[in-house]
Amino acid sequence: MKQFKAFVIKEFYHVLRDKRSLLLLIGLPIVQIFLFGFALSNEVKNATIMIVDQSKDAASLSISEKIRNNDNFHFVGFGYAYKDAHTAFMRGEIQAAVIIPPNFQKSILRRENPTIQIIGDATDPNTATAVINYVTVITMNFQRQALGMTSPVSIDVRNHMLYNPELKGVTNFVPGLMALVLMLIGVLMTSVSIVKEKEMGTMEILLVSPFHPLAAIIAKAVPYLLVSIFNLCMILLISIHVLGMPMEGSYFLLFSMSVLLIITALSMGLFISNQTSSQQVAMLISLMGMLLPTMLFTGFMFPIENMPIPLQIISNFAASKWYYIIVKNIMIKGLGVAYFWKEALVLVGMTIFFIVMSLRRFKMRLA
Repeated sequence: MKQFKAFVIKEFYHVLRDKRSLLLLIGLPIVQIFLFGFALSNEVKNATIMIVDQSKDAASLSISEKIRNNDNFHFVGFGYAYKDAHTAFMRGEIQAAVIIPPNFQKSILRRENPTIQIIGDATDPNTATAVINYVTVITMNFQRQALGMTSPVSIDVRNHMLYNPELKGVTNFVPGLMALVLMLIGVLMTSVSIVKEKEMGTMEILLVSPFHPLAAIIAKAVPYLLVSIFNLCMILLISIHVLGMPMEGSYFLLFSMSVLLIITALSMGLFISNQTSSQQVAMLISLMGMLLPTMLFTGFMFPIENMPIPLQIISNFAASKWYYIIVKNIMIKGLGVAYFWKEALVLVGMTIFFIVMSLRRFKMRLA
């Protein structure tokens, strides 16, 4: 019994002395609770919405005010015509638009049944459906309060799902899964490349060779780049021809942006590989550092606008978030690079940053 007690005490000392293990054992669960507690919510909040009020009378202004003051919406502004809402949808600035027709109040006074149209961006079917339901409830409440329960006049609410009228869930999950798979494979494969050389004792050969550090880093990434491109082709074939993912845009543009994400992932993996000393640590950082951010901060599982402001800011550092936006614009909306050049520029910036940092770290080892 004394020997068993001694071994237990010894293991406690071992755990307490190992700061990294202690951080994983205690710190990681706390961080996960906070992250999942704030992020895991399918409730729609702060959905961006525009109102196109073509009537501008007392009745239309009253409904507009109720929509603007609703906590579930983030009011973007008023539009003058339907084309304003359409342009905002294409740019990804709004998730829904409410179209109030001309002579709205006059139609009520004449005991006609006016029509309000609600348009939702159905590239995210769940959010679009929830927003339309919210606006419908607001309209029905206005009708009961302003016209009364026994009024012969009823407001006809018609909804239209833009880009995905059939409300297929594949339009939301496939782009997210593409980002998840490409990021995990790219980062995981390259994160162990340089570390493996150190553990096998072949790093010294690289260090004394006349190879330029940049050439060595690129040489490490090229095989994984080709493997990832093959995986990309398989993913696209399955997504489009098996899962029924629509493809409205350019195949070349989609392929180019996907290769850009792969290069970004490979550069991240090389950076992790340069910072770690063992394959196990590199794999752990790759899995924990890529899996959770990609699932939480991409937007295909949990709406980013639901999260607290600090988490929304952190989501901007997830490369998968920007790729997710790009893929949806190309495959579902059929848009060109003019509508997502900013997102592409963010991925280019991330790639350059991680390559430069990897190169600098590699040079330090050469000294």
